[in-house]
Amino acid sequence: MKLSKTDIRRELDHLPSGYKTRDLDQLISRLVRAQADVSALRDDILAEQDLHRIYYYVTLKQLRDVHARMAFIHENLLFSDWWHTDQLIHFVADLPFVEALDYAKGYVQSADPFIRRWGYVLFISRLGRGQAAELLALMQNDEAYYVRMAEAWLIAELTIDEPEAVHAWMAQNALHYDVNGRAIQKICDSFRISAAWKEQFKALRPMLKER
Repeated sequence: MKLSKTDIRRELDHLPSGYKTRDLDQLISRLVRAQADVSALRDDILAEQDLHRIYYYVTLKQLRDVHARMAFIHENLLFSDWWHTDQLIHFVADLPFVEALDYAKGYVQSADPFIRRWGYVLFISRLGRGQAAELLALMQNDEAYYVRMAEAWLIAELTIDEPEAVHAWMAQNALHYDVNGRAIQKICDSFRISAAWKEQFKALRPMLKER
């Protein structure tokens, strides 16, 4: 069932006044059950967050194959802020790592900071576990705040399973302290990293600040 923008706006008008995310998600669920085609929204999603969520979620929830999901995201790299990239992580968590890495190598070189961010947050799931060597090699000095935050987040996630590898890499990488320092803070905030490792990472701070 292909819906026009008017059809979808009519559905939004039926939501309660001052509706919340759960109300929007209930609408999305109804559209998924109806096998709705919301492709008519594509040209408007950067202007309205609710349309952005509907466009991605209604489509991705109907795609059962993870390769098809990734292909859809790749063809629709229309990100207006960090929130939307982070929302897509779980849709592609089952993608083969080699395939995901190939996509990411292109994303982190994009001129768009939110696409670069997606190249990192893509792996903040089971997709990135045990892959520290390959993923740490993607890290680069980036001027965009949300990209640096994504790098720090991924570094901390990789530390959960591979603290020794991440620690050795951090001790000799060429990243700005802003990324390393934020990563250490996220490591220290994690409940899944031991106190002993947290102390070892904190001990790197003086050296990293001097570089």
